[in-house]
Amino acid sequence: MADSARKVCQNGRREDDLNIEPGGPDLLIRNVHVGTMADTAEAYGVVRDGLVAVAGGRITWVGAARTAPREVTAGTSRTLDGGGGWLTPGLIDCHTHLVFAGTRADEFEMRLRGMTYEEIARAGGGIQSTVTATRAATEEQLCGASEWRLETLAAHGVTTVDIKSGYGLDVGTELRMLRAARTLGERLDVRVSRTLLAAHALPPEYRDRRDAYLDLVCGTVIPRAAADRLAHAVDAFCEGIAFTAAECAHVFDAAAAHGLPVRLHADQLSPSGGAELAARYRARSADHLEYATEAGCRALAAAGTTAVLLPGAYYTLGESRRPPVDALRRHGVPIAVATDLNPGSSPVTSPLLAMNMACVLFGLTPEEALAGMTRHAAPVLGLQGEVGVVSPGACADLALWDVDHPSELSYWVGANPCRVVVRGGEVHDPRK
Repeated sequence: MADSARKVCQNGRREDDLNIEPGGPDLLIRNVHVGTMADTAEAYGVVRDGLVAVAGGRITWVGAARTAPREVTAGTSRTLDGGGGWLTPGLIDCHTHLVFAGTRADEFEMRLRGMTYEEIARAGGGIQSTVTATRAATEEQLCGASEWRLETLAAHGVTTVDIKSGYGLDVGTELRMLRAARTLGERLDVRVSRTLLAAHALPPEYRDRRDAYLDLVCGTVIPRAAADRLAHAVDAFCEGIAFTAAECAHVFDAAAAHGLPVRLHADQLSPSGGAELAARYRARSADHLEYATEAGCRALAAAGTTAVLLPGAYYTLGESRRPPVDALRRHGVPIAVATDLNPGSSPVTSPLLAMNMACVLFGLTPEEALAGMTRHAAPVLGLQGEVGVVSPGACADLALWDVDHPSELSYWVGANPCRVVVRGGEVHDPRK
């Protein structure tokens, strides 16, 4: 770790630009207030006038600077002065579709002229138009087209991101998308969780052969993705324009047979029973949930499934039915928030904007929104305790913000107060 720990800046940025002082063997972050986002009685898990020590890429100590033992501060190789800003866990964007080719700006105009998302999809637009462009792209072209989107998320404090397939709908392209997602994470030094979403839509060549396509997904795509270790989870779209609950259950059975956890696009456009299905399979998450019922929320709570709210799609599609946030709270369902970055229904590249939308459109508090992109997002990717909190033993994935209070992360619209990002103990300047 010693050699890599010294590589604190990229693209020629000088260490003194980030106010880093030389010293002993590892990293000490001082002169900060810390929003640990730990599940405590203190809002945001706040530690004022705090200090965070890092060794071997992991957090070893967190607390008020005045209480730090001498062994914590002695012999540190690098000290990062936070300038009185706020340090939080690195953000986790737990639901994106950021690998794709082309755009759907024309459909944006079509919706503004009165067409619905479902009407566009049934006319051959929507996901199918992105499938055509993505199938025609090589892996390197997909990386080239998508890299700026991941860079933008990273510049806004995201250190972990979920990237789904689902714009291939054939064996080769689905696997190519997952490989591109893996490559992007390696290039940009961002933790990428890869989710196979082959059950995203019915491809046109299988329009009259639904069972044959599901057989392809379950009998070939999922086994190949599992064997090649390209997927960390399997997702499906349970909706009238996509797949029924019974068909999604078939996909989930195949995922389980290959040791892959599941997630579900659930109850977005209609009451499809998606929340109940996700709960029955103990899915890591049920995402969207605009039409989820009280019974569905109760089932999610009993199953320990996280609700992932995606306000970008709600906003872009001009929807009017909000997810049942009060019911989710009432039943104690953990609530995560994500950008849903995709070309059709959520061209949102800012996690902070997604947090603002979650507050303004769905009624979350700023603390709930930040928890939704930190502590509650981590279990969605199977990373609870590893990321999403500033806690001893957790990975040193952190974001330093030039704000007076963490509520400002949901307050400002269009601003990016992220000053420093720490990934695995290495310090990066997002202001390239």
